[in-house]
Amino acid sequence: MNTIDFSPLFRHSIGFDRMQRLLDSAQRQDSSALSYPPYNIEQLDGDNYRITMAVAGFSEKDLDVTVEGNTLIVSGQTEAEDSKKDEAEDRVFLYQGIAGRAFERRFELADHIKVVGGSLENGLLHVELERQIPEEQKPRKISLSKKSLLGRKAA
Repeated sequence: MNTIDFSPLFRHSIGFDRMQRLLDSAQRQDSSALSYPPYNIEQLDGDNYRITMAVAGFSEKDLDVTVEGNTLIVSGQTEAEDSKKDEAEDRVFLYQGIAGRAFERRFELADHIKVVGGSLENGLLHVELERQIPEEQKPRKISLSKKSLLGRKAA
C-alpha cells in the first residue's frame, strides 16, 4: 500500500491535519462497501444539503443515524436477521436482487456542517444537513481610522 507524506505541506499551514486523516481513511475503505447502499448528496441551496440513501426493506427501528465529532454514521441492521435467514431457507428465489444486508456508511462532515433532521419515506432515508457558521467567524467589515488602536498615530 502506498502512503503519502503530507508533512512538508503542514509546515506552512495550520489546522489541515484532518486532511491527512481523511485521505488515510479513504485508502483503507473496501471498494465493495462503497456500493451499498446507494446514495445521493445534493446541495439544496447555499447552506443546506441532503443525503438520500436507498434503504429498501429497512424500517425506522432498523436504522441508526449518529454523529461523532465531524463524522456522520448511518447504519442499518434488521431486527430479525436470524428469522430472515430461516425464511430464506424456506423460499426459492429465481433471482434475488434486493439486498437486505447490514451496512454502515460514514460521511466526513466539514466544519460547521450540522445534521438538522432525517426522515424515511418510500424506502429512501433523507438526512438533512445545514452549514451553521458562528457569528464570530462570519465575514465582517473593519472600520479604518487615522489613529492606531494602540494610541499611536498611524504613519
